[in-house]
Amino acid sequence: MTVVDAESRFHVLAVDDSLIDRKLIEMLLKNSSYQVTTVDSGSKALELLGLRDEGDDSSSSPSSSSPDHQEIDVNLIITDYCMPGMTGYDLLKRVKGSSSLKDIPVVIMSSENVPARINRCLEDGAEEFFLKPVKLADMKKLKSHLLKRKQQLPMAAAAPEKPPHKPDEAAIAEAATAQTDGIISDCSCSGSSKRKAAAMEQEGISSSPDQRTKPRLSSTSSGLAVET
Repeated sequence: MTVVDAESRFHVLAVDDSLIDRKLIEMLLKNSSYQVTTVDSGSKALELLGLRDEGDDSSSSPSSSSPDHQEIDVNLIITDYCMPGMTGYDLLKRVKGSSSLKDIPVVIMSSENVPARINRCLEDGAEEFFLKPVKLADMKKLKSHLLKRKQQLPMAAAAPEKPPHKPDEAAIAEAATAQTDGIISDCSCSGSSKRKAAAMEQEGISSSPDQRTKPRLSSTSSGLAVET
């Protein structure tokens, strides 16, 4: 598979209220082998993404019943900042606030170089901030964001589940051995005591004080002698 074939699978949603700028960005994206869908407002972008505009109370909108249902498969959104109704920053906040769309990279364009505006967009989730007129070199910067997201998706899906904890077999065997040794030791002590008692009984030795041999007295010619 060639690089062009891989990139042609990426679908970019371009949002700009200026027809000239919209045509320019569409041409640059197609020259970079991306599939392109263009709309002229943030509300139409939300409709394609399956998010209903908060200011639109129309119940006839097909996305109103399923606000998180994505109508088209979009891999990246590139939007103008200054647009009537919904700005590019507002669109960024809606996308990042959606549980189903928050991982889609968002790039913002503007003809005004305002550092505070640029920093706010980048801090709130924008991947890039391009100054108009957008150039072909800017389109090449999109590739890294698209490939990074493509790599993250299979990694999240293939995350291995943690196996259940199993007792350590070595520890179980050691505990069983220690228990067996204790039983054998108890049996050995009991057997030794029984053998000792039997030996004492054979020798006529009793532990009872009443059964001990007492000395006997006998008379001899030379005097009294003590017999045992």
